Amino acid sequence: MASSTSHQRQDVADGILRPRPLKPGNPGVLRAQGENSNHRSALGKLDLPNSGMSSGRSTPLPPDAPPSAVSISSARKQKRAQQKHRLFPTIDYAARLSHFDPKSEYRDFRGFFVLFWIGLAIMVITTMLRNIKDTGFPFRVGVWALLTERVWQLALTDGVMIASTALSLPLHRMFRNSKGWLWWEKGGMAVQSVYQALWLILWINWPFMLGWTWTAQVFFTLHTITMLMKMHSYAFYNGHLSTTEHRLSSLDHPENVSTAAAVRYPRSSTDLDEINAEKEKKENKDNEEALQELREDLALELTSPLGQVTYPQNLTLYNYADYILCPTLCYELEYPRTERTQYLELFWKTLAVFGCIFLLTITSEEFIVPVLHDASLRLNTIHSTSETLLILSESISLLLFPFMVTFLLVFLVIFEYVLGAFAEITCFADRHFYSDWWNSCDWLEFSREWNIPVHHFLRRHVYGASRPYMSRNMSTLITFLLSALGHELVMGCITKKLRGYGFLAQMLQLPIVALQRTKAVRGKRLFNNICFWISMILGLSMMCALYVLV
Repeated sequence: MASSTSHQRQDVADGILRPRPLKPGNPGVLRAQGENSNHRSALGKLDLPNSGMSSGRSTPLPPDAPPSAVSISSARKQKRAQQKHRLFPTIDYAARLSHFDPKSEYRDFRGFFVLFWIGLAIMVITTMLRNIKDTGFPFRVGVWALLTERVWQLALTDGVMIASTALSLPLHRMFRNSKGWLWWEKGGMAVQSVYQALWLILWINWPFMLGWTWTAQVFFTLHTITMLMKMHSYAFYNGHLSTTEHRLSSLDHPENVSTAAAVRYPRSSTDLDEINAEKEKKENKDNEEALQELREDLALELTSPLGQVTYPQNLTLYNYADYILCPTLCYELEYPRTERTQYLELFWKTLAVFGCIFLLTITSEEFIVPVLHDASLRLNTIHSTSETLLILSESISLLLFPFMVTFLLVFLVIFEYVLGAFAEITCFADRHFYSDWWNSCDWLEFSREWNIPVHHFLRRHVYGASRPYMSRNMSTLITFLLSALGHELVMGCITKKLRGYGFLAQMLQLPIVALQRTKAVRGKRLFNNICFWISMILGLSMMCALYVLV
């Protein structure tokens, strides 16, 4: 201490203010400083000895310093600013949004998906404990008995039903090779349509003839409608290709055939006026150019989008079996594929299917069937309209949450796990089976995004097939009408009642959509999404109560 004081006094006596000596620094830091000094000497700077003495400030650059020296000085200042630390920690504040803000770009909410499954696990555990206390057994067996009744008969019948769709392959070969009235554009389409109608009538009535339980009828009816759509798409798309092939072959002698432009089936966004304008544009071209373009259009139509399969190379039993297993309702000559099947992923998806079925059974057994059974007994003992409405309202309110859980589980088991498992088996690469339907603002948006395979089928084979002949609104009405009839058919097979509640509810979606797209409501996405979810949850429990109890 004394030596330090004497040293300071000596400096003052000399009239020179010198910096206070620093403590010895880290050897690694000193080594780096030495390397920096060598670097500065290489740039023409003065190479001063590293004395460990520093003023803590950099020498100001002269006004005429070269740009390279200015850049180096600026970089050093930035580094020194980054190395400075305040004595007390500071918080870096910035203009940021919360994750749930509508303007936020954050989209990863997978933790809520995990929380959903944890909530279901808690539901199962509490249900088991309650059943053990009441009955001595962890589960009730009413629905389990329905699921296992005649299960082998169901499996055998389902296999025969699927195999019967393969008759479309020899039928189409006959249509293609025919030279007379069995051509597809003549009588072939009618023959195929009659076969599909008879096929549907047979398999829809089959569960009624055998007296199956409602659980078996749910599965078999839905699978029958699915196979009908797959068979229809296969037959009618190949019929279109057969007509295209015949016309391309006939153009080898164009003097005897029509050279009108090929009919282009519109997409959902195509207007009827656009179709007519395209047709007039084709007619205005000269004959030779139009003929060459027609040949190219027809040849391109016979080739798959990936360019590896050409009609009629696809008319094989292997191709049809592969299409039946692929998780799609629209037939194409070729599909994009993954490199190989991931068997571990297939195992987890298969396990998830059975897990969801288990949870659906628990939900139905504990929270849906008892409510409906109790309401049915109470309705049989009263005759007052007010009391009937009160019992129905109470039953609907008790079914709201169970049906919301059931709806979510049905969505997951079908579109995430069953379709995902079949996509893994067939190496089907397009796994876009649904979109973010939970953000839907109206029922048209929901119908496009919640079930993409069915949406593609209806757009291609119903909406698209009718658009060349009618307006967009009429095509939309026909599409909704067919979809509503299909839903009513399913509800009739399940409850063995034809009431029309489901048909009426789905057709009412059209005026509701028109109302939601008015200027007063159109831009209010949050309000429309709330209305969508309320109508979804309330509609499911209301349909069940009306079909079962009324």
